[in-house]
Amino acid sequence: MRIGIIGAGNIGSALASHLVALGHNVTIANSRGPETLTEVAARIGARPGTLEKTVESAEILVISIPLKAVATLPKALFASQDASVIVIDTNNYYPSRDGRIEAIEDGQPESAWLAEQIGRPVIKAFNNIIAPSLATKAAPRGSAGRLALSVAGDPDAARAKILHLVDELGFDPVDAGPLSESWRQQPGTPCYCKDFGAAAMKEALALADRGRISQYRAQADDAARPYFTSTAKP
Repeated sequence: MRIGIIGAGNIGSALASHLVALGHNVTIANSRGPETLTEVAARIGARPGTLEKTVESAEILVISIPLKAVATLPKALFASQDASVIVIDTNNYYPSRDGRIEAIEDGQPESAWLAEQIGRPVIKAFNNIIAPSLATKAAPRGSAGRLALSVAGDPDAARAKILHLVDELGFDPVDAGPLSESWRQQPGTPCYCKDFGAAAMKEALALADRGRISQYRAQADDAARPYFTSTAKP
């Protein structure tokens, strides 16, 4: 399968490495150009590409960049993309990094906001696992202690395909429903960045309280702020 990944950070790189190992044809891109990705592409076995070629050639496209960067992607980038292409959003909203996004602050699920920015339906996945767990804790189906990943998004057929991909990657897939339910796996919620099995993941999704989204976000943002400060470029 042809899979494009926009973003070569920790999550994007870990996903690319797994997908290449499974035999998929993986291209990675960023806003700075393919020449800046030569080293990471060689390390994980993917091919560097331009944004345009990566989007154009993908059957599945993964967007794995800071949420604030989504609004800077060229508006025409997705306009000619075939409707059959599935777009996966791995992003999370952190106001201390991304600035204040009013629609999300007012209650719009993060991935619904992203879908509006690119003009395409999206699937929310791979956002609520820490990169080291994604990189090192995949396991064969049926393994004791196999970790679970939740997937939310529209349409149903696209979500089903990504649930299958999660299983192929070595994690138990948990169907979290349509994109409107993706708030349950946003930063700070009970399932966020937890190494849960399928039963615990389902329970954590159910425990999420929509009335506490702002509190969840504030707690996660406070915890992450020192990291964003330490890694900020001058």
